[in-house]
Amino acid sequence: MKQELEQSLKLANSDLLPEKDQKWGWYSIFAFWMSDVHSVGGYVFAASLFALGLNGIQVFISLLLGISIVLVFANLMGKPGQKAGVPFPVVARMSFGVFGANIPAIIRGLIAVVWYGIQTFLASSSFIILILYFVPEMASLADSSFIGLSYLGWVGFSAMWILQGIVFMFGMDMIRKVIDWSGPAIYVSMFALCIYMINLAGWENISFNLSTDNLMGMDTIAQMFIAIALVAGYFAGPTLNFSDFSRYCGSYKKLKLGNLLGLPLNFVVFSFFSVVIVSASIPVFGEMITDPVETVKRLDSGFITVLGALTFIFATVGINIVANFVAPAFDFSNVSPQKISFKAGGFIAAFGSVLLTPWNLFNNPEVIHYTVDVLGAMIGPLYGIIIVDYFFIKKGHIDVDALYTESPKGCYWYDNGVNKKSVYALLIAGFVAILATFVFHALANYAIFIGGIVAALSYRYMMEPERLAMHNMDLAKS
Repeated sequence: MKQELEQSLKLANSDLLPEKDQKWGWYSIFAFWMSDVHSVGGYVFAASLFALGLNGIQVFISLLLGISIVLVFANLMGKPGQKAGVPFPVVARMSFGVFGANIPAIIRGLIAVVWYGIQTFLASSSFIILILYFVPEMASLADSSFIGLSYLGWVGFSAMWILQGIVFMFGMDMIRKVIDWSGPAIYVSMFALCIYMINLAGWENISFNLSTDNLMGMDTIAQMFIAIALVAGYFAGPTLNFSDFSRYCGSYKKLKLGNLLGLPLNFVVFSFFSVVIVSASIPVFGEMITDPVETVKRLDSGFITVLGALTFIFATVGINIVANFVAPAFDFSNVSPQKISFKAGGFIAAFGSVLLTPWNLFNNPEVIHYTVDVLGAMIGPLYGIIIVDYFFIKKGHIDVDALYTESPKGCYWYDNGVNKKSVYALLIAGFVAILATFVFHALANYAIFIGGIVAALSYRYMMEPERLAMHNMDLAKS
């Protein structure tokens, strides 16, 4: 008979314990990905792939292949969370140990804090358009600044910061409701903007080849591989902590259906709208504009300007909450469950994002490049370790009670609550990924895959004794 393990207050609170009311269906997962895709960043990203020298067909093939890779990893990373009803940092306890899981949690949390601030700053640009449209005399506030941001910028940033905080305060049910309706609403607005731009430009002037290069042969294939890797890397953060959301889903079948609709189908359709609008900007404005905020700012129609600004406000707020607010909320709560609740963790991230002065980060590409790339180099290894551990070492078995105990009899206790082998694998693979990013520049776009593969292989090798022990136990039971 299985011995009952005592639950530790250092490892559990109401937010981290298994979700019993898994009422999300496929639509909520689909809407989650819509919120994650529909953003100013996603719009610019899709159009930016043409800078690689690819034509329209090649870009869309790359988008489809890249997002299909994301789909595979979303299904893999979402399964343990859905099965046990637990968030990402608790899932990480299986491979890193009940206390060692704070390492991947903090890595993911810090990445989210950086991007939370930047996305809030980007959303504030759309809000400023609305302010100046309705109250043009406030333009004078742009003449003075504080800590690198104009007073008008502070108004916009503070408004977006507060709006997101209000949504977050009402918990996951409110977040689910917001993403359930915001995704479709953004689609309607994007479609309206697309039709309006086509009408101005004329369909005959819409081109799906925005590149000035004409690549041939292996050069084309090489650039397509880069585009595929960029797509996978763009979604690496929210896919890593996907268990934070899959834990609420009623079945794995519903989860996979939501992922299928929300990733390949949704991403390609949104990218199509984005490319059409960018293409139309050339005949309409005489130059290619990849920033949607700038596009709506230049339009003469007051209605379209307001609609466009509102669209990109809610689009950016949507991705920010699902990708950069929920993740650190669980991650920081995991560090000290009794002192930091889910909401407290989220607001720690929110206040941290202000202290980073994201407008200065955003306006200093070199600083943000090194900050994000160093943290991002650790994401690939986390994938490799967690996936190998769950599917190949543990064979999909989860001892839920052992996730919340300090008892040495718990199977996730390892060595004083830390699995040193996963830490070693993370350090080895992280070092290799950083080399690929900053030394061997030709490999920089593939750092997430390189880190993941190195971590998976090294962790699999080091955990062979544990794998054999579990295999022998299964044979004894049978």
